[in-house]
Amino acid sequence: MESNRSQGAVHPALIRALRRLLRPLIRLLIREGVTYSALSAMLKDVYVSVAERDYAAPDGRQTDSRISLLTGVHRKDVKRLRALADAESTGPPVALSLSAQVIALWAGSPDFGDGLGVPRPLPRFAEEGPSFEALVTRVSKDIRPRAVLDDWLERGLAHFDAQGRVVLDEAALVPREDFDQLAFYLGRNLHDHIAACDHNLTSGSVPLIERAVYYDRMTPEAVSRLRSLAHDLGMTALLTLNREANALAERQDGATEASQRMSFGVYFYAAPELPEALQGSADS
Repeated sequence: MESNRSQGAVHPALIRALRRLLRPLIRLLIREGVTYSALSAMLKDVYVSVAERDYAAPDGRQTDSRISLLTGVHRKDVKRLRALADAESTGPPVALSLSAQVIALWAGSPDFGDGLGVPRPLPRFAEEGPSFEALVTRVSKDIRPRAVLDDWLERGLAHFDAQGRVVLDEAALVPREDFDQLAFYLGRNLHDHIAACDHNLTSGSVPLIERAVYYDRMTPEAVSRLRSLAHDLGMTALLTLNREANALAERQDGATEASQRMSFGVYFYAAPELPEALQGSADS
């Protein structure tokens, strides 16, 4: 992948967009104790990694000097960073990965859902038919279903109904409390959202869907009503797409050309409007 712009010819509109999108990120970093120096070191590492992977020469070769030219990172630092083994895992925690797969299967498969993308209550065990044990075992035989259930009950992701069946709570579909999970989804979801925007800005191919509805001068009551509507519509869209994706994934299981991944998400945000004199220089 090569840039369509020469070094130094950065579009002012892109700079304005970057300053705006960085504000909530910097607010998060300051609150969580990530200093400028720590972020600077991380950025240096990421710049080198991206240049090495995505901006190789046409013959596939990549040198320290070329990476230094592309990124502005000193060649000595480039050499050091390229020599370091990647000690950090970029994947989700094992428990998160398993839970996400179990929840997706529960909501998406007609064997465990209602056929409309809504997980139905499941008995813990059953000699025939769907059960919570069968659900977890379908995803992994290495982790006991009881361990998954105990973890979910403790975190408020599931509960028992009057018939003793396991019921998936909405909190499982929209995690709220587990910081590791929230941080993982922060990285994955914002990565894919920004990647979609990058595709639409720089690619000549068919644009990816990336749309939002924006209104200002709204009363708190109106925003509350729209938030509730966005929640209902968003969950319907997510469950519908998950059901279709699960069916497609099962039909193409084992296909040699099954090498693509996809993501689809929704969000809602509201904040007080800024005074007119501050608009354009800061965002809530």
